[in-house]
Amino acid sequence: MSDLPRKALSRTAKLASLPLGAAGRATVGLGRRIGGAPAETVVAEFQRRTADQLFAVLGELKGGAMKFGQMLSLMESAMPEELAAPYRATLTKLQDSAPPMPASTVHTILSRELGRRWRDRFEEFDDLPAAAASIGQVHRGTLKDGREVAVKLQYPGAAEALRADLRQLGRFARTFGTLVPGLDMKPLVAELQERIGEELDYDREAQAQQQYADAFKDHAEFVVPRVVKHSPSVIVSEWIEGRPLSSIITGGTKQERDEIGLKYVRFMFSGPKLAGLLHSDPHPGNFRVMPDGRLGVVDFGLCARLPDGLPPAIGRLLTISLEGDGIAVRDGLRAEGFIKPRMDVAPEQLMDYLSPFAEPARTETFQFSREWMRAQANRTSDFRSPSASLALKLNLPPSYLLIHRVWIGGVAVLSQLEAEAPFSSVLDEFLPGFTRVDS
Repeated sequence: MSDLPRKALSRTAKLASLPLGAAGRATVGLGRRIGGAPAETVVAEFQRRTADQLFAVLGELKGGAMKFGQMLSLMESAMPEELAAPYRATLTKLQDSAPPMPASTVHTILSRELGRRWRDRFEEFDDLPAAAASIGQVHRGTLKDGREVAVKLQYPGAAEALRADLRQLGRFARTFGTLVPGLDMKPLVAELQERIGEELDYDREAQAQQQYADAFKDHAEFVVPRVVKHSPSVIVSEWIEGRPLSSIITGGTKQERDEIGLKYVRFMFSGPKLAGLLHSDPHPGNFRVMPDGRLGVVDFGLCARLPDGLPPAIGRLLTISLEGDGIAVRDGLRAEGFIKPRMDVAPEQLMDYLSPFAEPARTETFQFSREWMRAQANRTSDFRSPSASLALKLNLPPSYLLIHRVWIGGVAVLSQLEAEAPFSSVLDEFLPGFTRVDS
């Protein structure tokens, strides 16, 4: 058997080792209940065991499984606390860590991509990675001219691994759905499958990163490292040193969380206006708090190309929603493709559904929290709720796919930060078509 099929079988076997949702719970629960353990103890033990097994497997597989885990980690703020607590620590690990490649593999990739004399370019090069994530890992080095750089290398076989993982994850989507009741994992997997090509193209990523770096050169709030050299599988860019955003989430003061939350939103919304791009991977592993307080941003593998900025329809519809004109909102959503032509949606029900999502734009300042995020998730996922039935009727046009991902993912990060700030002022400055409405 060749090496590639053997690896594929190994990856499939690891994915197959994941607990099978309700069946796994029932088996564990039955054994413990026979032994006299209380139901609460059974659930807590199962959650701990599932968390350990699930994320150990995802982290080891890297590829699509790792990327899926990173996306899932954004949504832990929407989980009920009794579910979220056992998973939070292991979810956070997935945001910026994974087992590294051997040094020999790293050297082989650099020889192929930068030339056999690649070491002549460097004064120093650390064989141990500084960070490892879903489809690549980053090494720290110093060029001959003294510049410190980050050398990002794509894992060998990343394309094959991604596609294999995502095929398997599609089969296990129902299992993952037990982590967040009501959250349909199939669209997440489908989105990952659609975006494989973009994230694997390091030349495309380098172009987006440099475009951002040019737009935000010497910016007072943001730092984007400039690209030094790139190839289809390697990106060499300036090194930036900062405190991971995840550490602000877990240990930052209220002032730090508020300030960084506001900068996070300002970066996301200013990108389309200033750079013609929307950074579309909002998880905390891509952000650093610099020593001078600026927000450093890395990983531009997934960016929406928006040369004309964000669609003005978003701002106009948000403004109309704040004004309470349900009929105009319905007609506008239908015109943009969010409501299919023959779908009947009551304006009053639509406004009830949208009202909480518009809250951050309604007031001068808004307080995000895990409790607020969970309330919205419960409201839209409980099949007995009118909001949940309406959500099933709404459509997501392809042109809004990445914008929606950033909006939902960004709200999740702000809820993890429990940030309070004047977010409506950011919309007023950077969202075309939006006008603040006094409440």
